[in-house]
Amino acid sequence: MSIEAQLESACDPDDARRTLLIATSVAAAVPALSTFTALVRTFEPSERAKAAGAPVEVDIADLAPGQMKTVEWRGKPVWILRRTPDMLASLKGVEGQLADPASERNRDEMTPAYARNAHRSIRPEFLVAIGICTHLGCSPTAKFDHGPQPSLPDDWNGGFFCPCHGSTFDLAGRVFKNKPAPENLQIPRHMYAGDTRLVIGKDEQGEA
Repeated sequence: MSIEAQLESACDPDDARRTLLIATSVAAAVPALSTFTALVRTFEPSERAKAAGAPVEVDIADLAPGQMKTVEWRGKPVWILRRTPDMLASLKGVEGQLADPASERNRDEMTPAYARNAHRSIRPEFLVAIGICTHLGCSPTAKFDHGPQPSLPDDWNGGFFCPCHGSTFDLAGRVFKNKPAPENLQIPRHMYAGDTRLVIGKDEQGEA
């Protein structure tokens, strides 16, 4: 191509306009793509959000009789109490003092079918309960010692005491009569994944 033709082509307004249009389109596409990517990411659940509702697996091999550990599930404290034979024996002795000894109140939400028994658990030895008072959401404290104690009756057989408004629960999380708490402590859906592994938030029916 002659020098004159090259100069003519370089000065062609249509070619210049076409080049400018392509460059502008590419430049505009970059932030648009970034915006689209960011928008897509906002619809993806974060790791924290996915973990918030996921089942929690707990090793209970180190839990000695009479000891309790607390784990977090969905932002709530979950108690795992390994009851002694004496603790289990005390459950029958207080049934007449309980507001809902058979866990009939709001049972579909508060007590899975496999926990509607005197010990409110799958395995009698282990209590698995959400440590939140059913009155106004305070967290009760463990009071496992027997006998007279501040704010507790003289015949106290061990259990849980809510310091906010005085509700008391036995060692199966059942509320005593004439207390502000309207229901027993909630038993979360749970299952065992072996002799020493407990899964909270999931059972044979699926995830909670």
